[in-house]
Amino acid sequence: MEEAIERAAAAIQSADAMLIGAGAGMGVDSGLPDFRGDEGFWNAYPPFRGKRFAEVSNPIWFHRDPEQAWGFFGHRLNLYRETAPHSGFDVLLRWAEELPHGYFVFTSNVDGQFQKADFSSEQILECHGSIHYLQCAESCSAEIWQADDNDISVDLETIRATSTLPTCIHCEAVARPNILMFGDYEWNQDRCDGQQERYLDWLRRIRDTQLVVIELGAGRSVPTVRRECERQRGQLIRVNPRDHDVPEGAISIPLGALEAIESIDDLL
Repeated sequence: MEEAIERAAAAIQSADAMLIGAGAGMGVDSGLPDFRGDEGFWNAYPPFRGKRFAEVSNPIWFHRDPEQAWGFFGHRLNLYRETAPHSGFDVLLRWAEELPHGYFVFTSNVDGQFQKADFSSEQILECHGSIHYLQCAESCSAEIWQADDNDISVDLETIRATSTLPTCIHCEAVARPNILMFGDYEWNQDRCDGQQERYLDWLRRIRDTQLVVIELGAGRSVPTVRRECERQRGQLIRVNPRDHDVPEGAISIPLGALEAIESIDDLL
């Protein structure tokens, strides 16, 4: 462990640019729930016991039972709005901003925590979308808009919405979060595509520089972030208390995100 942390600190110290990959484990130290496995989901949402996360996080409910759909996503939206990013975000940003070619964040999280921690929105790719943006559930247009004006009250005993539901700004049908859900053929990925273009442009600009890739809390169940981080040419640092196996040459740190960041920062 000590050797891995020393190697990670040396890699960051010698880097010209930093790619930050983040999965759900990045938010656990901020107090956000871990949906790993059915028990993790049911502990966070007891009324859904017997259902899997993939069953509930599905766009079909915005058509069949929008009060249930917005009960679940409205509760998450409120939670993410109320949650302050842990101090590890500040440390990451300090490291990244000191590098001559800066940083980019590649995250599967939809919580907006990096933006709240003052990372530039122009340097973040949210590959599964963001709960802070909405689209029409009936796909009447390709427009995506911010959810800032929507406050959703939720009955915590049933996880059902009890207030007026967000509606489309064009057709007034029910709106839904601009998030890639399970079994989702209706997600409008235009906003994500714009982020992807900026990300690819950044990768082109840093092609001949020394890149460090630090991946935090990205598990194997939805491996989007892990695959992206593994395919980059830079030194990979994988921080994960469970899924910490790494390709040859990469650095494995089997800790939570905050503890690992603080341990590396102590050396830096």
